[in-house]
Amino acid sequence: MNQNPFVTSGYVSSEYFCDREQESAEVIIDVEGRNNKVLISPRRMGKTGLILHCFNQPELRDNYYCFFIDIYPTLNLSDFVVLLGNKICEVLKPKGKNAIEAFCRIVRSLEFRISFDSLGQLEASFGLGDIKDPQRTLDEIFSYINSSEKRCVVAIDEFQQISKYPETHTEALLRTHVQHCTNASFIFAGSQRHMLQNMFFSASKPFYHSASVMSLKPIPLEKYSEFVIRHFNEAGKQIAAKDIEYVYELFEGHTWYMQSVFYLAYYMTIDVCTCEIIQKAIQKKLDDNGEIYEAIYYGIPEKQRELLKALACEGKFDKIQSGVFIKKYNLPSASSVQSAAKRLLDNDLITIENNGLYSISDRFLSMWLRQRLGRG
Repeated sequence: MNQNPFVTSGYVSSEYFCDREQESAEVIIDVEGRNNKVLISPRRMGKTGLILHCFNQPELRDNYYCFFIDIYPTLNLSDFVVLLGNKICEVLKPKGKNAIEAFCRIVRSLEFRISFDSLGQLEASFGLGDIKDPQRTLDEIFSYINSSEKRCVVAIDEFQQISKYPETHTEALLRTHVQHCTNASFIFAGSQRHMLQNMFFSASKPFYHSASVMSLKPIPLEKYSEFVIRHFNEAGKQIAAKDIEYVYELFEGHTWYMQSVFYLAYYMTIDVCTCEIIQKAIQKKLDDNGEIYEAIYYGIPEKQRELLKALACEGKFDKIQSGVFIKKYNLPSASSVQSAAKRLLDNDLITIENNGLYSISDRFLSMWLRQRLGRG
């Protein structure tokens, strides 16, 4: 079976990557110019794909060691160090045993496991239990980066997660390392805009004015429409521009949601993709995720559920503590809404957009709630 061109996870190749030419050029120029970058975007707008696409371009791929880590699941500094150390091992592994050993000679506080698999491929890693002093190990990792034979690019996705670590000095610690690391450029990416803005725009924070900022916007409709039509046509299938525009407007250009719909519609289409097929694809996504959404919905307190339902009905709203909003949805009080919103923001269930509008982070969850409330 041919590769489905509408990739929803990871990065495959430039062939399956849509547009972002200007953004890619800007990131590469900053890296080559030894500048650091902050990449802010709503969830699932395509920031991870953009970074990996840049890493795959010859300017970076051939001249840099490119390290990408997603720290969303990390809980503390030790988790961070394990993730970064193992990513360096993974990137160095194809370079051979000498490259790995060069890393091990500097990062002396860890016990590395170096072996060969059944195919003779080099394996190297370490685990959380190997870390006795995460700060010392981090010092050593940065010493390696700073002395590496090649310049490095270190991309840290969901960077705002470090502000939740129990080690309250993590921001200052990393800022010091980044400031003195002359052999690398750093990309700090994240989806929780309010937290990243606080980290990089607040004069009291260590990372204040330490990097240029890019806010990732939707791919233009014309570019995305060309991408969809081309891939359908290459498979001997057809799709109308108006149906692509319908999906684009429904999800406001959020890349992952559009890709998810067209991923299914591509398989469902024999000759011509109709609006009916697209609707079936959307409904399948809602049905497939129904149990997950049920667990999320009933796993939060009632006041948070009520605010989530209100935002699902509105789509977007700015003054959620206003009397008009509270009265319309029979919410308890402004203070109660504020408290519920804070918890929902912390858990990434809702987001604040650049214009101050609150909305549910997961567009499919919002649609599922509206169906549940009979407003879909």
